[in-house]
Amino acid sequence: MDPGSERARRPAAAWARALGNIAALDRGSSKTLPYVLDDLAEARGAHPALESEFESVTYAALAARKNQYARWAQQQNIRPGDAVCLLMPNCPDYLAAWLGITQLGGVVALINTNLASTALCHAITTSRPHHIIAAPGYVRHVAEVRAQLPGDIRFWQNGTASDDPAWFHLDRSRYSVRALDRPAPPSVVARDTALLIFTSGTTGLPKAARVSHYRVLEWSFWFAGMMDIGPADRLYNCLPMYHSTGGVAALGAVLVKGGTVVVRERFSASGFWEDVAEQACTLFLYIGELCRYLVTAPARAAETRHCLRLCCGNGLRGDIWEAFQARFRIPQILEFYASTEGNVALYNCEGRPGAIGHVPSFLAHRFPVALIACDELGAPVRGEDGHCLRCAVGAVGEAIGRIVAADDAGPRLFEGYTDADATDRKVLRDVFAPGDAWFRTGDLMRRDKAGFYYFVDRIGDTFRWKGENVSTTEVAEAICRCPGVTAAVVYGVAVPGAEGRAGMAALTVGAGFALDCLRATLVAQLPSYARPLFVRICAALETTGTFKLVKGALAREGFAPGVGGDEFYVDDLAAGGFRQIDKNLYQSICEGRIRF
Repeated sequence: MDPGSERARRPAAAWARALGNIAALDRGSSKTLPYVLDDLAEARGAHPALESEFESVTYAALAARKNQYARWAQQQNIRPGDAVCLLMPNCPDYLAAWLGITQLGGVVALINTNLASTALCHAITTSRPHHIIAAPGYVRHVAEVRAQLPGDIRFWQNGTASDDPAWFHLDRSRYSVRALDRPAPPSVVARDTALLIFTSGTTGLPKAARVSHYRVLEWSFWFAGMMDIGPADRLYNCLPMYHSTGGVAALGAVLVKGGTVVVRERFSASGFWEDVAEQACTLFLYIGELCRYLVTAPARAAETRHCLRLCCGNGLRGDIWEAFQARFRIPQILEFYASTEGNVALYNCEGRPGAIGHVPSFLAHRFPVALIACDELGAPVRGEDGHCLRCAVGAVGEAIGRIVAADDAGPRLFEGYTDADATDRKVLRDVFAPGDAWFRTGDLMRRDKAGFYYFVDRIGDTFRWKGENVSTTEVAEAICRCPGVTAAVVYGVAVPGAEGRAGMAALTVGAGFALDCLRATLVAQLPSYARPLFVRICAALETTGTFKLVKGALAREGFAPGVGGDEFYVDDLAAGGFRQIDKNLYQSICEGRIRF
């Protein structure tokens, strides 16, 4: 067979499989992933579904655990729409818990396990939960903000009893493994909300995106088709299960096809290839930063002893794509672009290095994506007719996706956030015709002549660092709580040799300010990836006519010392303090001799 013709057929086959997988999904159906698991337990009962460092859980055992959590939810009188926050590390019980609770109609908020203090309080409060389930290692973080939470929340420590009398003990072994009877008529249908997954969006603190049972199934079956998953596949997943990729798409895609997911609590660059090889994994999911860590890590014998056939993920930049694929002998890379709440999804089935995706011409009507011109502040540019301007080939613009009516199934749906105002801000109206509505991704892209899309940057107030979206507003608010800080603006800056953009803060300060106090404040209130790596102490900060801080020029100037007579500092992670940047240190950073 001609290899060239085989490569040409592969993308079309992937799209055909994915479309075929979701063709029968119905937003009005009672078919949800918890019930799909019941059917799988009968068909694949003794086959391993999830394998962690500590246990192997078969399909039958996973369904049994799901039933135990469902019976717990039933005992707590959890009704359709009632929210439960879940704060646990990657493990089989994480999936079992949310499957069981959502089977009864509960809405499970998947809380980022890196959060603490104000950010954690915001995430919990936004979810409006009746209950919080936390693993023992995270109880302390919740306890620290408990006084700021609504008083009617019940707190549950999962697995073991807590010494704190405010926490109940959730011991699933007390509940029957027998499946609950399926109600008739069904109390839960696919269009109902199953999960709240947090995304930083383009402004403010993280927003809780609504994810319906339909979208859970759609993601699962779609990725199963794109990756051509079968019962013999074993997928390595070290991405956090509170994210839509690591917690829904990776797990669901494998499970609906009867395969096995090897779950790891966290990523380890030093042990990655040994683990993948030892576990005989055929697939793994990545984020770009993970791939960069692996490329820059020392060579290991196991890095080419694996039996991987494909890796799938997002954020793999062109500058390391080919080195990554060649060094580790990865047969196929499936890069994609998507967001938890968004309706713009792109897939690079062709394996073109650096491209985030491509929409085949025969599917353009089903996946309407456009790039529109924006001004320097990220606002859409409109023509004399009041409609937005489409970008020419090669021009940079914001990616948007046309929104369909709520009753229409398919990937163009926008289910929104728990915050109605935040939902409305993501919708752009009267774009190309009166009355039309499009979802704003907040991402700048360009498209080449062949129709491939390339990510350029984020619009507005977020940047991506260490595989996480960081809200500049959240970081700035934390900085301003430090004594002596009078104003702060936060933005992302490119760092040679690193994926994404590192956080940088420009400050004006007064009496009582100290850098060590600033660092202590940030360590206490923000996860490590959100803390600014660079700090600039300024005499003054520029504002617009509406008193908004201007960050464009600051971001362009970066962290080069001597600009404007300001002082520049870098967080020396090894020393645990800020270090002033001089010309020699700046040169070392720019030459990639210092890694972050």
